[in-house]
Amino acid sequence: MLRLHGLRHESFEKEGEIAVWAKEHGHTLTHTDLWNGEALPGLDTFDFLIVMGGPMNIYEHDKFLWLAREKSFLKASADAGKRILGVCLGAQLLCDVLGGAVTKGKHREIGWHPVTAGPDAAKSRVFSGLPKTYEAFHWHGDTFSIPEGALWTAKSEACAHQAFSAREDRVVGLQFHLETNAESLAALATGCADEIIVDPVQYPYVQSADEMTARPERLTALRGLLHHILDNMAALG
Repeated sequence: MLRLHGLRHESFEKEGEIAVWAKEHGHTLTHTDLWNGEALPGLDTFDFLIVMGGPMNIYEHDKFLWLAREKSFLKASADAGKRILGVCLGAQLLCDVLGGAVTKGKHREIGWHPVTAGPDAAKSRVFSGLPKTYEAFHWHGDTFSIPEGALWTAKSEACAHQAFSAREDRVVGLQFHLETNAESLAALATGCADEIIVDPVQYPYVQSADEMTARPERLTALRGLLHHILDNMAALG
């Protein structure tokens, strides 16, 4: 049994299908609501850290006073050899603590868009075995570099750096959202509704809420991709 712990940065961005995976495999899942002032856990209380998304920028330390503490905690967790999966903002935070850079992306990417295996995907025990191209759910405006020594494991047309794996696959960053289910998609679309600007010229990679919720079978495929990554991370030992 693994002890999973989620770090949440907003009330409407929760673990989604990661929680379902944990329950199905007999793992436990606790969480810290950083947005609500909750304290970070001790390093000895978890095996697998899940760092969720959020609408803030990772450098907004004055506005979000917990950001600096979280970064120190993430570095300590990585140095302790913990499994860490960062999603969207979570991946950007991991990139930052690993010495990479987080910058404004060329395109805002919101909705369903294809992701392609990066040049190092086959070298990763976590990403190896995924399809060469798969459809993922996205919601981001910023992007990250691939930290020095990390594997570049996924890319897309709108955003070259979609995923990385570091520290011998124990630290994984996903710019896209594989944890998305119907409930979490609806919560994100409501919580970040102001970011949905449908304009094919200015925002060619932003879809409407109706487009995003069409074809629910995409969520089933997404779950399979998520389970592949989580299963592989759980097997690292």
